[in-house]
Amino acid sequence: MKITFIGGGNMATALIGGMLAQGFEPADLTVIEPSGDKRAELQASFGVHTQAALAGGLPACDVILLAIKPQSMKEVAGELAGKIGGQLVISIAAGIQVSSLASWLGGHDNIVRVMPNTPALVRAGMSGLFAPAAVSEASRAVAERILKAVGDTLWLADESMMDAVTAVSGSGPAYVFYFIESLMEGAAKLGFNRADAKQLAYATFNGAVKLALDSQDDAATLRTKVTSKGGTTEAALKQMEAAQVKAGIVAGIEAANTRGQELGKELGGQ
Repeated sequence: MKITFIGGGNMATALIGGMLAQGFEPADLTVIEPSGDKRAELQASFGVHTQAALAGGLPACDVILLAIKPQSMKEVAGELAGKIGGQLVISIAAGIQVSSLASWLGGHDNIVRVMPNTPALVRAGMSGLFAPAAVSEASRAVAERILKAVGDTLWLADESMMDAVTAVSGSGPAYVFYFIESLMEGAAKLGFNRADAKQLAYATFNGAVKLALDSQDDAATLRTKVTSKGGTTEAALKQMEAAQVKAGIVAGIEAANTRGQELGKELGGQ
């Protein structure tokens, strides 16, 4: 299976690294990337083929993976329209709906839309996938195999849920980092230096996630088990509830979902 990446940024790099670790061959991967420095880096790191632009021709391939900025998608899809045949097209561009991409590709309908997240860089990603009815089970299996190389996958029955995936897991790492920042600031206020505050915050978060993954209890039950009546944890959680921390997080996720819907309309109407 030969795969052509259009765009060689961080997410493409993560996918290539994960795929090679899962048995894909460097000789079967080509990256079209305008930056000479980035092309040299990809060649040195992975041994994949590279070329500077689509003007050099679309390499013979079974899969085209679009790893470019949403704002560039219409232009790139227009270049591809006269060059593609029956290849599977995978798009990881936020906000671009399948119908818009299909139109820009001249009616091509073998498309899977994906929303990965940045932990894919360490092969711990979470990707939401959507494919219209025209996409075969074989094409769906190919898309899943590629994305599973960098983490977990979740298929969506309705494309409208892609904005929700973006709001929860796509943007989610930023929420986690925000909470870790807060733990570190709290530690610093209590007298710890930056290095010790980082160690305390990172190890605590990592351990809590591992405990949650290994436990049969849900997150709410685990929280109550740590919270003794009249204790320190209860005092902290009461303060957070008074500050509406949970409500703020939920509202933030809803705002991300709304913005995703807006971007889809804006970008799709380019």
